[in-house]
Amino acid sequence: MSLPVFSTQSYLFSTAAISGELFAPEDRYRLFGQIVYPELVGLRGKLATAYHATEGRPALEPVWLSGVTLLQYLDGVPDRLAVEMLKYHAGWNFGLNRQLGDPLFHPTTLVYFRRRIVNHQLEAVVFEGLLDRLVREGLLSRQRRQRLDSTQMLGAVSRMSRLDCVRESLRLALKELAEQRPENQRPAWWPQLWERYVDSQVDYRAGAEVLTSKLAEAGADAHQVLTWLAGQAELAQGEKAQLLQRVFGEQFTVATPPRSPDSKPPDEPTRIIVKAEVLPEEPPARPVESTPAVAPSPASSTGSNEPRNEAIIQPKGKGELASNRVQNPHDPEATYAVKGQGQKKKEHVGYKVQVAESVSEAELAPGEPTRNFITGIVTHPALESDEAGAEKMTAEQAAMGLPKPPVEYVDGAYVSAAKLAQAQAEGRELIGPAPDAGQKLDGRFTTEAFDITVEERRAICPGGHPNTQCSRLEEEKTGKVSFRFEWDSCCTACPLRSRCLGEGQKHRTITVGEHHTALQARRREQATEAFKARMKHRNGIEGTLSELVRAHGLRRARYRGLAKTQLQNYFMAAACNVKRWLRREAWKVQQAVSALAANATV
Repeated sequence: MSLPVFSTQSYLFSTAAISGELFAPEDRYRLFGQIVYPELVGLRGKLATAYHATEGRPALEPVWLSGVTLLQYLDGVPDRLAVEMLKYHAGWNFGLNRQLGDPLFHPTTLVYFRRRIVNHQLEAVVFEGLLDRLVREGLLSRQRRQRLDSTQMLGAVSRMSRLDCVRESLRLALKELAEQRPENQRPAWWPQLWERYVDSQVDYRAGAEVLTSKLAEAGADAHQVLTWLAGQAELAQGEKAQLLQRVFGEQFTVATPPRSPDSKPPDEPTRIIVKAEVLPEEPPARPVESTPAVAPSPASSTGSNEPRNEAIIQPKGKGELASNRVQNPHDPEATYAVKGQGQKKKEHVGYKVQVAESVSEAELAPGEPTRNFITGIVTHPALESDEAGAEKMTAEQAAMGLPKPPVEYVDGAYVSAAKLAQAQAEGRELIGPAPDAGQKLDGRFTTEAFDITVEERRAICPGGHPNTQCSRLEEEKTGKVSFRFEWDSCCTACPLRSRCLGEGQKHRTITVGEHHTALQARRREQATEAFKARMKHRNGIEGTLSELVRAHGLRRARYRGLAKTQLQNYFMAAACNVKRWLRREAWKVQQAVSALAANATV
């Protein structure tokens, strides 16, 4: 598509011409048109990179489409209702500088616009542009204090069992192949697999043995399809074919029975033997026989009676499954994660979202809106830790020209000895509770009772005795460094021996990490009232997460795939910042009106 002719001049009979009668000076749609829309116009050069300058039919104006998308998240409406708003809502038309009665477009145009933005990696362009404007307006400083937290985001898919995942992957692969191969070019086993996975479903009221055999059967069928695809290089490159290959590798193991040393491996086709074992999620009512079952193979389906090799296909055990495996083939990037234990345990399939917000310590006047704005939002796989998410947040903000904050407020998930030492070396403050040293065992002293200075290799025990030996340990594989402190002779006559040593232990030893000094200092600091008062600045991020969930739909992904979900979250954060910005501007207008009224009275 080529870019259309674009003009920023208002029309004579547009909504803008009658705005004085419809919209008060503090109206948010008037303010949107005055301060947000010009910024979107300034981003047109970046948006234009997603279009061809001359070729193709003229596209709908990307400035309008980005504005409509932003208003969607500001008012919480879907695509179809957004087009209706352009038809009936004067505020939307005024804010976007549209003329009354302008032709509308089909809601799917917004779908193609988002797809184009994702394909050209412009998901953050609107969020970043508005963030720069906030900096220029003096509402946000690049050297800002910041708080950071994460929340779960449910993917736009259901959680599937292993059997569902494999069968659905097979169904999608068969439908993809059916579009590329006519009936006369399909293998002999095609009708049977089509009827089994496309035209029928599993009866999930069946017992565990039946469902387990169905999983093994699906594994054999998937192997059969993949074996055929091995000779079809072009078909094997299909999206669903690649997905089936991935799901099969994650869910099954393939092995060939050992042969005698004097036997010669023949070159005949492969016979598939399926070993059915009980599904890990649902234990059977009675044991399943471990006798292997022979499944149809490519050779048997063609009627060949020649000798064949044997391939043993067996579902992986629960402990063999990877944590990043496909949970639902309709969104392979949505991963499984669990948070909490017991009654507080929360499981979901989707993503994790990191949200960073500026922190203003200035006291607000009565009725004054917040001065804090979202400075970063990162979407990443749900199985990744908060520390990994914090690293991605740092990279994202650096790409936007925002350096690391001098002070950052976080919870315990982001704090470790290494992170505290890193922040200290960089001259920054990482304000958050340190991890506990662990529960006391039989009332014995934990490492918190010892005064340890790793840099000096010195440690004082609760009895006041310095260590007699210190050893530096380094793991060969990971390179992790730790230090082991020991007390020899002083433990024999120590009055605190019973509270320090375990049964059969001759002297005390403790092992700590190389950054334990920083960790120890934080554990002592967090017990002070001054630290507790500073930690109150972190609490505001909980309200921001709640606002994003309740007002903008952060809890559920609208689209499938990590890139599209990132696009959703960037527009969501931009809409939240616009809302706060417009509230501050409206408050300033009200304050100016009140000041004029007071002067007139005097």
